[in-house]
Amino acid sequence: MAATTLQDVDVHLRSIIANLYMLIAQAHEYHGPNTQHAMTSEIKQLIQNLVQLSQAARRLPTRIPLDIIEYVEQTRNPDIYTREFVELVMRYNQQLKGRTEAFGNFRDILAREMASAIPEIRDEVTQVVEITGGRLEH
Repeated sequence: MAATTLQDVDVHLRSIIANLYMLIAQAHEYHGPNTQHAMTSEIKQLIQNLVQLSQAARRLPTRIPLDIIEYVEQTRNPDIYTREFVELVMRYNQQLKGRTEAFGNFRDILAREMASAIPEIRDEVTQVVEITGGRLEH
């Protein structure tokens, strides 16, 4: 089975919209049995287009995380999910930044103490600190 493209889905959606439009127009201009027959035919075509769209949608290459699907199925707004996710990532990034700064401070303090306690390894300690992005104060 060939993969469906968004263009294929667009064609199906346009057909469904045309079917619905025709049904609205026929219901508005109802003229008895002839209109009823035309509407029946249009409904059958609508059902066929809906089935085709459903089959095409299954073949679309989409990957939606399960938690998003569950969120929407609970009639919750996906925009709120996105906002909450962004806020969560921002908090996590702030925590990582704090940890990085804390480890950097620890590195600098440890290096300073090691260099003062064992002067013969001062050059190696300075080199390690500089390679890891710090600076050893003399």
